[in-house]
Amino acid sequence: MADETRYTRVALYLQDKHPIREGMDYARYAEEKGFEAVWQAESRLVRDAIVPMAAFAAVTNRIKVGSGVINNWTRNIGLLAATFLTLDDLAPNRVICGIGAWWDPLARQVGIERRKPLKAMRETVEVLRRLLKLERVTFHGEFHYVDGIELDIVHGRREPRHVPIMIGATGPQMMEMTGEIADGAVLNYCVPPEYNIEAMEQLERGAARAGRSLNEIDRPQLVVCSVHEDRKLALDGARELLTQYLAQQPHIAKASGVKPEVVQEIQSILGWPATREQVRAAMHLVPDELVQRITASGTPAEVKTKVREYIKYGATYPVLYPLGDVKLMIDTFADGY
Repeated sequence: MADETRYTRVALYLQDKHPIREGMDYARYAEEKGFEAVWQAESRLVRDAIVPMAAFAAVTNRIKVGSGVINNWTRNIGLLAATFLTLDDLAPNRVICGIGAWWDPLARQVGIERRKPLKAMRETVEVLRRLLKLERVTFHGEFHYVDGIELDIVHGRREPRHVPIMIGATGPQMMEMTGEIADGAVLNYCVPPEYNIEAMEQLERGAARAGRSLNEIDRPQLVVCSVHEDRKLALDGARELLTQYLAQQPHIAKASGVKPEVVQEIQSILGWPATREQVRAAMHLVPDELVQRITASGTPAEVKTKVREYIKYGATYPVLYPLGDVKLMIDTFADGY
């Protein structure tokens, strides 16, 4: 018997494909259509997440606004806490801090040595959470060293802030630690739904260490969504994105099960940063089967069916990265899926 469950939790994911003012319009439209959240990416050296988050928060009233995800290496911990305090002043109880361990080669190319990423993330989450609770914090760690600091609120709400901290985890150890210390996991995109099987086991092991259950950990999942009534146009839209990401974010390629030789061939064509011409020249290396396996691409009915698979395998709601007509994608998911 088919699963007749109807899901309604859904969020919008914006990167750099649209001008920020268009993103503001999309955030408003998503709110009108009942979306739970809008998440702003911060990945390549193209767009900071905080400025768009503030813009989205300023033109909406209900929808949550998340960073999907910032990294834990490039912002001083005091400034990081003050930033999310400020966002919470703008949109009380609507802000989500999604944070990740970044990736190479980009981190290395800007002088960041991503050593001991688990310890670095653990320290970040602990100090950030304590500061947002308005505690006076002394913490002498390996990555964060603070002496008697607190958020200096002269004007505004002098009360602990509820800013969920969600870790964008991909590797098994980071995923397990996420289950232990975070409010939730931002599950990665460009992976097949079955990837979540092991992710759920890892989250559950970590949660058990903290005396929690898996159900206490929110699990939004980024999902590339290319929707069009013309199925071929939908698949080609996703193929272009995948070509670039498989070459430039090898951890995603590994998690999605793409053969190393395919990644190497794509990398041999693409430069850094890749030009549109280079991406299009390498697109033929990404077959339809792969596009359909690791994205939600196709007609409106097909993308809804694919998104349900991610929920079946443990995601709590999709964070949809729209390729093509953004409003069509929002309309497609407005009444559930």
